[in-house]
Amino acid sequence: MNLRVLMLNANPVWRGTFFRALHFGCELVARGHQVTLLTVSRRGRWGFHSFIHDGVVVVETPDLLWGKLRSGWDIWNMLRRIQWLRPKEFDLVHAFDCRPVVIFPALYMKRRGVKLVLDWADWFGRGGAVTERREPWMRAVVGPLDTFFEERFRHYADATTVINNVLRQRAIELGIPAETILRLPHGCDVGALQVLNCRESRAYLKLPQDVPLIGYLGAIFHSDAQLMFEAFDLLRRELPQARLVLIGQRNLPLNSYISDPEVVIESGWVSYSDLNRYLAACDILWLPLRDTVANRGRWPSKLNDYLAAGRPVVATAVGDLTELFQAYRLGRLARDEPAVLAAQVVELMRSPAEREECARVARRVAEDVLAWPLLTAKLEALYQAVLDGRVGLTNEPKRFSSRRM
Repeated sequence: MNLRVLMLNANPVWRGTFFRALHFGCELVARGHQVTLLTVSRRGRWGFHSFIHDGVVVVETPDLLWGKLRSGWDIWNMLRRIQWLRPKEFDLVHAFDCRPVVIFPALYMKRRGVKLVLDWADWFGRGGAVTERREPWMRAVVGPLDTFFEERFRHYADATTVINNVLRQRAIELGIPAETILRLPHGCDVGALQVLNCRESRAYLKLPQDVPLIGYLGAIFHSDAQLMFEAFDLLRRELPQARLVLIGQRNLPLNSYISDPEVVIESGWVSYSDLNRYLAACDILWLPLRDTVANRGRWPSKLNDYLAAGRPVVATAVGDLTELFQAYRLGRLARDEPAVLAAQVVELMRSPAEREECARVARRVAEDVLAWPLLTAKLEALYQAVLDGRVGLTNEPKRFSSRRM
């Protein structure tokens, strides 16, 4: 059955959850469906701008706010979306999170008889990601709003997709029937990201050849940055030549966190092909996450890039990462303590055979467990069950296999 799917997103185009929606949309198009994705324009204030990406019609909607507030709160954006939707026909709406520019257009379509699926990919309010904001006014104002919108409208959905088990349990506690919830983690782009030769990648990027390189990709919370740099200072006592490679654009003044900024290599913005090379150039990629509500209530999507690039990973035991690392030999798991995290990196650096095995398993998990086409097949089955009026436990995906790869 060819479906007309509307996806609604609160992030500016090419940021945040936009990528989650876009990847699912591209795979749905490849399976014969029509997908339209509404997302926030990065600069536009009045008109709409549309383009097609791998068959997905992406519509950038105008927004009057600025900076960090340009993330789903603008009433003008919400009203313009509803106006744009009036003459449109869709079979199903998949709304990614519940901020005003998403939930009210979604409910407008539901009143017209269109089935609604709500995605939950981050724990923002009630002690979640909002507590990581360093501006007190943002915590005071946005925190209660995030809590209200996260929790108030969930029961209107015909089905719910969640990115991890923590949000699944939270949805159940809010009264969402378990049989209507599908756990759907973030996927791996195994087509665009490949396993590349480490030495060749270093040569291309002009990185040092014979020193340990520990890599971290993308943005980071303040508390996680403190953990990362404290751990890196400690591991350099055992591996004094080690360098920390920060890949992509940073969101914090990271030089203020470390005792010796000279040991940090920053890539700045990189193309997708160079991103692949930077990941391949690192001996180990790591995920230093504090065990907080914000981190337990999300899925660190950078992990998917680590796995797709086929690199060994050292992570802290937070949320669904614990289950995944216990099921598959991806690297090392540590408590969220600097000394413990540093020790695990040092041990893995001194075990080249183990690193090679972890790298092989990482790519296999990316291909056989977390590839976007595999996850989209489950999502498509959920859509069909919703449209057929049958959503039951058979749609709940199995937990990660307990077998070791």
